[in-house]
Amino acid sequence: MKLLFLDDIRNPTDCLLYMQIKIEDIEIYRKEWQIVRSYSEFVTWIVINGLPDFISFDHDLGLSELPETEEQNGMTCAKWLMNYCMDNELQLPEFLVHSQNPVGKKNVEGLLWHFRKLGNL
Repeated sequence: MKLLFLDDIRNPTDCLLYMQIKIEDIEIYRKEWQIVRSYSEFVTWIVINGLPDFISFDHDLGLSELPETEEQNGMTCAKWLMNYCMDNELQLPEFLVHSQNPVGKKNVEGLLWHFRKLGNL
């Protein structure tokens, strides 16, 4: 199982300290993850390795590598992922959003759940 963890600072087991997740999801954070720390690492990893089976998203990713007009965060990664799935006719992987930013978390979850509900458009 390929697991991808997007976070500029934390590691997967750090999430267990603050996330209120279902008991079945606790075990996934104890597995081996590929960790990416930025938008560009996220995109590059997926392009090279293909879609993972599961992605854990952070929202706030620190300094932006994108033009000043476009903020780099988990939402930017989620939007890119949706386009990648549509362009390549792929199903969205399973996901969780582990961000401590409640508004950012809700936005990323809402976007991805809506995309999934519409059948990946």
